[in-house]
Amino acid sequence: MGCSLGYEVTGTAPLLLHVTPKPGHLHAVIVEALTLGDRLPAEQFTGSHGNLIWCVALAPGANSFRHDAILAVTSQPDNHGLGAAEPQTAGELPPAVLRYTQPSRYCDSDKLTQFAWEKFGQITPGLPCVTAISEWLHRDFEYRYLSGRADLSAWDALQRGYGVCRDFAHLAIALNRAFNVPARYVTGHLPDIGFPDPENHMDFHTYAEVYLGGQWFTADARFHVPRIGRIKISHGQDTVDGAFSTIYGGATLTYFQVWAYQIARGTVGVGDPLDLSQRLDNRWAVHTGPPYPRAATWRVPSDDPLSASGLARTCGW
Repeated sequence: MGCSLGYEVTGTAPLLLHVTPKPGHLHAVIVEALTLGDRLPAEQFTGSHGNLIWCVALAPGANSFRHDAILAVTSQPDNHGLGAAEPQTAGELPPAVLRYTQPSRYCDSDKLTQFAWEKFGQITPGLPCVTAISEWLHRDFEYRYLSGRADLSAWDALQRGYGVCRDFAHLAIALNRAFNVPARYVTGHLPDIGFPDPENHMDFHTYAEVYLGGQWFTADARFHVPRIGRIKISHGQDTVDGAFSTIYGGATLTYFQVWAYQIARGTVGVGDPLDLSQRLDNRWAVHTGPPYPRAATWRVPSDDPLSASGLARTCGW
């Protein structure tokens, strides 16, 4: 998995970059390489939601970024092994989770409260209601490729009736928050393991997570089916916390490529040419291989020649 980004800069401009995987128990980084332009000044920090963020000082002219990684992911689908999903009152929720019940810039749940209660108020609280919201969005809200707009909130998307994955996520989050169910925005990679994509779109993917019974459950209304191999990059209140880049100054995105697909262990490496003929995903059958040791995690230095590659993969365990 990985991405290649290009920016054209007038003058100087700081850039916040979210592209590296968030540590998690469902994946292990085997090899990772990150190139931040031509040795641009950069500092990594942890944001308020625990996301790993790079602050980079862009230089005048062309700036190129590449993130390449090989990871091992679990072969189990979303929410596998999670226990009871009982709803909790506000007084029972951990204080750190309460902020995910509140309206935010793009998840304006206060505007959707009446609609949510009219549409889903008679459904049993907890997982049945969460599932009903996801199912309704999957069925009645149209996915329209390349229709995304940076200025649309959940309320705006509902009026329009169609959108991209971020609109599905914003609506699912806002509708769940209308019932005081904590819900957060997630961005990352989603390879097509066990799920063919005839149009072969590769992009960052966004979806929701809801907090029930002390656990975070995946709720992806765009697909509304358990998926395998999600790799989280960030989570937060809404897309403000999950944007792959935030620019301060005169910079324009001029190149954008994202990839995430499954390979057989040992067949390719970071630095090899991008070769989609090596894919094991994009089909209904799920290929599983020998497990990687959970402790097998190392990184390639940013000045290593491998960092200039345009490749990243996902290996299943």
